[in-house]
Amino acid sequence: MMRGIYDVPHFIKTLKYDVRIVMSIPEMTANGKTKKLKAHQIRPPRDAPVSWYATVALEKMKKYGAVYLTPFSHRLAEDIDDPELQRLRCRVNYHALRFKPHIMKTSSEIVTKLRSEGHFMSIHLRFELDMLAFAGCIDIFRPQEQKILLKYRKEHFAEKILIPRERRLIGKCPLTPEEVGLILRAMGFDNTTRIYLASGELFGGKRFMKPFKAMFPRLENHSTVGPGKLEENTQGLAGSAVDYMVCLLSDIFIPTYDGPSNFANNLMGHRLYYGFRTTITPNRKALAPIFIDRAQGRTAGFEQRIRQVMFNTHFGGPHKRIHPESFYTNSWPECFCQTNTRNHADQCPPDNINDVLESQFQSEEEMEEARATNQTDSSGQAEETMI
Repeated sequence: MMRGIYDVPHFIKTLKYDVRIVMSIPEMTANGKTKKLKAHQIRPPRDAPVSWYATVALEKMKKYGAVYLTPFSHRLAEDIDDPELQRLRCRVNYHALRFKPHIMKTSSEIVTKLRSEGHFMSIHLRFELDMLAFAGCIDIFRPQEQKILLKYRKEHFAEKILIPRERRLIGKCPLTPEEVGLILRAMGFDNTTRIYLASGELFGGKRFMKPFKAMFPRLENHSTVGPGKLEENTQGLAGSAVDYMVCLLSDIFIPTYDGPSNFANNLMGHRLYYGFRTTITPNRKALAPIFIDRAQGRTAGFEQRIRQVMFNTHFGGPHKRIHPESFYTNSWPECFCQTNTRNHADQCPPDNINDVLESQFQSEEEMEEARATNQTDSSGQAEETMI
């Protein structure tokens, strides 16, 4: 899957100073026979500390020669005492991981086209079947739709009693398209605002998008503004990759659900890392009672209440990470160097850092070659002695 949408040679090249990456597991020769080494599968615990990998995983690797870690999402603890390991995470996420050239080209063309008419906003509208079923927010849907959501939840998620109203009040429900529109309008955006919509197939049909389109008719997506049909021989991920890049480069980004959504969380962190780009993150918990009041006819001061919540945010600016905020949404300050600091580890690297790293890398390679040559010579001498 990684090879499908990601630029693998760039990934390997970018991390060559940190990790030695191979494209395949080497073959093993024993008793004159050559066979392919089979990786031993192990399941890392969720949020495992570094010590788990340095002990349990390493012991398995030494025993079997290679290990296959699965699942891998959220399997390393977010809070790590070693700052350099946190920085390595940022080098992987924001430098090494890059989409293939044709995806980058399509994304650039879309952004250029959107920018030709001024600033534009991107919205990640997470209002799809899987997320709604996961969140347990079914009360706004028709009976037949509720059956579909409940069936999907039963088949894909652990059994749990969820009460929609309670879920909404604690901020666990994705915002509806209409709620997003009402928030934007309360903040002062009008119907001339250009919006790029990143989303999958919205659940519930066109009736949920109709109020939003009435407020903000200038809507685009990668199909309407893109240069042509995307190559979707990547399990349908090419469109999502283009959406990611357009959202990354947009003037304003709004995630409507940042729960277990890797797309939104990674984008928030990526935009913060590259210059604290404006990100508007609705506080769903604080907004919930306002929208519930509106649904029950209590609309007095509605927009003012919305503004009070929305303007009490960081807008993607630097701020200290406080639990439960994720490292992936906010890598400040670990991944940001400092020009004036007493701690050497926090200092910004020199301008010629690539030359320094390349010199170190070549020295290490020369040392490895020398060791390999010495081992070969030693083996040859031993054979001569035996003869």
